[in-house]
Amino acid sequence: MKLNSSSPVHDDHDDAPAITAERITGAKRRVGLATVDNNEWRQAVNERLGKQRVTIMLDASIVAWFKAQAGNRGYQTLINSTLHDAMQHKSLENMLREVVREELQHYGHTE
Repeated sequence: MKLNSSSPVHDDHDDAPAITAERITGAKRRVGLATVDNNEWRQAVNERLGKQRVTIMLDASIVAWFKAQAGNRGYQTLINSTLHDAMQHKSLENMLREVVREELQHYGHTE
């Protein structure tokens, strides 16, 4: 790629059409080259993002708490984020325990 390209660079997006709910609703959804319905498109997006639809029964108080905490973000997104954080915390906890065990063994201490 030439650094001194004479092609014009457009960084002003004022001439782009406004994104409205009407335009989004009327947009064609495609997977590859095939036009698909909204449900099929959402499924393809979720698969691409590594998401999977599940059905789970939660206590009403848990759902109410997450809805109150989520605000505009979406309570299901907050539940997913919380579960992801819990997984990472558990992995970190297990890793730290393993390191401590190795160090104790190295210095002659046993459990």
